[in-house]
Amino acid sequence: MDEVIQVRGLVKRYGRLAAVDGVSFTVRRGEVFGILGPNGAGKTTTLEIIEGLQPPTEGETRVLGMDTRRDHLKVKGRIGVQLQASAYFDYLTLHEILTLFGAFYPRRLPAGELLDAVGLADRARTTLKKLSGGQKQRFTVAASLVNDPEVVILDEPTTGLDPQARHNLWDLIRLIHSYGKTVVLTTHYIEEAEALCHRVAIMDDGRVVALDTPSDLLLRVERPYLVKLSTDRDLSPQEAESLRPTPDDVVAADGASCRLRVKDAPRAVGHVLDWASGSGLTLERLEVVHATLEDVFLELTGKELRD
Repeated sequence: MDEVIQVRGLVKRYGRLAAVDGVSFTVRRGEVFGILGPNGAGKTTTLEIIEGLQPPTEGETRVLGMDTRRDHLKVKGRIGVQLQASAYFDYLTLHEILTLFGAFYPRRLPAGELLDAVGLADRARTTLKKLSGGQKQRFTVAASLVNDPEVVILDEPTTGLDPQARHNLWDLIRLIHSYGKTVVLTTHYIEEAEALCHRVAIMDDGRVVALDTPSDLLLRVERPYLVKLSTDRDLSPQEAESLRPTPDDVVAADGASCRLRVKDAPRAVGHVLDWASGSGLTLERLEVVHATLEDVFLELTGKELRD
């Protein structure tokens, strides 16, 4: 697969602060590529340089074979961008805004077609201020598609949305991808990166600390399973310690609840069942949860993702 975005040795400094500090990665044609990290990790600054909105301090970014610093106008004609915050004309309808934006490009999609694609055809004659939060986000995605771009860049597209609106926007992103578009998105939502992205770059403090498919990133977690259980009475320290399936596993108890971080889930569950039977305790809950990308982030950085 050819590479539609190439980022090499990217650095962006603001005085002594390095918002982006030596970032390198590529995005392949036709994939959904995610940049995952907490606020302040450098995700938006990286995108702004890729989009040609600001120059790097050091390094190079190329989009569709073009240098985004030298050929930024050509780049902007072939990509679609949804920024974290967008401002539109208050008294124009959705259809009028998209028609106006389309007039800026030699290649454009009809406003009605775009509104239909994002589920806003019935709101075409409405102004933006009359839309709900989820509808506004879908409209900003429609605006990013007005020039029929080859690459669509979405900067935290679901921030602030309720769960239903977030899942609706996920469906829209999948639809855009099904049209053959390459999609790049930033997010700090674990489930979003896992649900949408073919590959994920995890950023922290301006650096990419890991880049791989979600499934392969999860292999980096030393103890990839969490066993959660509760019993009919509080556990003594000795009882909790005896729950550890192997010396390498980690156990933490709080009253009648206990959490085990383990490498081998089937072995751990068997051990817990045998332990409960032998101790005379009643298991009121037993659950096994696989590691998430948040566990990967914690393993790599020693911090919670939402710090």
